[in-house]
Amino acid sequence: MKINVIASTKVGYEMSKEEALNFSGKSAGICYLPDTLETLFNEPIEKTEKRANMTLKSGHHSVFNHPVYNLSFEGIPKILAMILNNEKMYNTSEKSARYTKMEPSEEEKVLYEKWIDIYREKIAEAYPKIEEKRVQKLAQENARYLISVFTPATVMEYTVNFGQLNYIVHFFENFINDETKTSKFDMKLKEVFKEFLKELPDLKVDGLDADTKKRSLSFFATRKNRQEEFGENYSTTYLATFAELAQAQRHRTLNYEVTLLDEAKFYVPPIIRGTELEEEWLKDISSLEEYYPQGMLLKINERGTVENFVLKCTERICGAAQLEIMEQTIDTMNKYLEATKETNEEVYNYLLPYSKGARCTFPGFRCTQPCVFGGPGAVTRKI
Repeated sequence: MKINVIASTKVGYEMSKEEALNFSGKSAGICYLPDTLETLFNEPIEKTEKRANMTLKSGHHSVFNHPVYNLSFEGIPKILAMILNNEKMYNTSEKSARYTKMEPSEEEKVLYEKWIDIYREKIAEAYPKIEEKRVQKLAQENARYLISVFTPATVMEYTVNFGQLNYIVHFFENFINDETKTSKFDMKLKEVFKEFLKELPDLKVDGLDADTKKRSLSFFATRKNRQEEFGENYSTTYLATFAELAQAQRHRTLNYEVTLLDEAKFYVPPIIRGTELEEEWLKDISSLEEYYPQGMLLKINERGTVENFVLKCTERICGAAQLEIMEQTIDTMNKYLEATKETNEEVYNYLLPYSKGARCTFPGFRCTQPCVFGGPGAVTRKI
């Protein structure tokens, strides 16, 4: 075996569209390599360009996925990051909205600052042993449910291959040109897509799109309902916020698609649920409905294999995880167990060891991180 680096990311270097096409054309030559790699990579540029164009027209686009771009996005809205992340063929490093103080519109900011103070007081009262710095972060995490998913506050690095980036450009263009998408959400999203396309360097190649494969953005559900089922594979639908979905998308082996509700509903953090503050919270977050706050509930369909669901449990049933996604993951586990108890003994017994509590109870798991709530407290906490 011989291994060589034939291309790599270089800090500060911007690969041109022509270079990406040339590299893709050489990659296409590997499929029918008559000679050596050295000969291929030293062939006349005209021969490479001809092969690249033939491959492009044939629809065999996988060779265009070899060139890779590292893009930095500053001041992009959360919803754009979520839509990009749902396409899976990427790597991302993103500024956390859980623990970072946000700078939204004035109307949002007034309520955001108000609820940071309220949550800080409630958390400190309920959990007096938690240090002040962490109380502040948890207060921000709960208050950020008020912030719009269209607020241009996210900073992220996005690594994507050349072919996929062209697909995304085409997905956005199709969405913008779709005259059936006329809701307030759709119109706001069209403006986001237009700005993205305006700011993106010219890397678009005509014909390098997913039209022949009948693909479109995976974020939006294409069917009204999906059957609830649990076995070797599972499909489940539940209500969750934009904020939870952003956490769930990190599990790239699972599939997520969303439908906006006809009538707006909102998440109530457990720390104020059932208290005199719940009504006030719902009044305040409802006043921001047209901003599409992160605490707005969506209908989310989640699908995957039982093994990949366990991987999700290992990340999310923990005191360090976002509370909303931890509770939802436990709820799905309970549904899974109930559905397979009498019908699929093997799957039921496979899941059972992961249903006893936080991940520190999971077979073979060893936690090396400091724990605020402890094993039992992790699954009963209110923050």
